[in-house]
Amino acid sequence: MTSGQVSTIVPVAGSQFDPYRFPGAFIDDLETAHTPYGAPDSGDYVLPAPDPGRRVPMPLEPADRRRLDLHAALTTAGIAPLPGDLDAIEALCTLDDTTHAALQRWITGTR
Repeated sequence: MTSGQVSTIVPVAGSQFDPYRFPGAFIDDLETAHTPYGAPDSGDYVLPAPDPGRRVPMPLEPADRRRLDLHAALTTAGIAPLPGDLDAIEALCTLDDTTHAALQRWITGTR
């Protein structure tokens, strides 16, 4: 902005900030914030650790597991698959585990 221009920025009150864009904007309002149960809101929502016994059993199909492994190997190697590569990834995931292990070795360079 040059010296001849007038600023069009208007000050915004703290309650008008978007909490997702400005997560620290409501620090002054924490004393007045309350949870639905009437207790003061600390702003920190600590969730309990998940209980492995309560997980929904969802076994992956071998092709789905290979697809996830292949995407992870490509991401680790810094190779971003292009949208047209998804058909090739689908075809590679139908191969057996031995061929897929060799493919991952080639991508990651591990022995």
